[in-house]
Amino acid sequence: MSNEIEKLAQILRESSNIVFFGGAGVSTSSGIPDFRSSSGLWNEKLKINFTPEQLVSHTFFIRYPEEFFKFYKDKLIYPNAKPNGCHIALAKLEEMGKLKAVVTQNIDGLHQAAGSKKVYELHGSVLRNYCMDCNAFYDEKFILESKGIPTCPKCGGKVKPDVVLYEEGLDNDVITGAVRAISQADTLIIGGTSLVVYPAAGLIDYFRGKNLILINKSTTSADNKADLIINDDIAEVLNKALTYL
Repeated sequence: MSNEIEKLAQILRESSNIVFFGGAGVSTSSGIPDFRSSSGLWNEKLKINFTPEQLVSHTFFIRYPEEFFKFYKDKLIYPNAKPNGCHIALAKLEEMGKLKAVVTQNIDGLHQAAGSKKVYELHGSVLRNYCMDCNAFYDEKFILESKGIPTCPKCGGKVKPDVVLYEEGLDNDVITGAVRAISQADTLIIGGTSLVVYPAAGLIDYFRGKNLILINKSTTSADNKADLIINDDIAEVLNKALTYL
């Protein structure tokens, strides 16, 4: 793998506008499950008559809010998770002036916790929650400490996580910013994602730059387009590459 790391480092050295596009695999070493791996959340056998996808759908949230929040608090919020080597390496690249944006499918807020400033969260964040009636803001601690359905102390309305549920559309401003960043990049690094979740995965089609890099433990649908493919742990790969800079 050393030759691949050296090639990655050379690309990073020569690049001035890098964008990172990441998925669940970025946060697995922080203790957050990869939803679509063999041991991930979506394949976990639940003692319930609904699939995980149904449990985090807009329909389920509206019809069965108490069951929704039970699952949501148990499976989607990880208050003790810390940024790992990948998050930290990306924040360092931004600090160096090379990385211009992170586009993430994750909802854990770990990129910002590591120090990244320009982050487009395609699927929202568990750290933000809003009253559906008066729009008052609440953090994830409020949700975790709530009993049953979280309700707004100010008006009594139901509090909804700022997370894009199944059946909901992505935020237009986030999409616009992510597309702009990707289309202007000279290097796009795709990491920790199998590129199966749309419309998010389709954003990489806007890349017109020089270097397309894929860092993922398994193959992806974009492998045939990549200039460099590294099938290994993304945190280890980025940290090693940074030592060459």
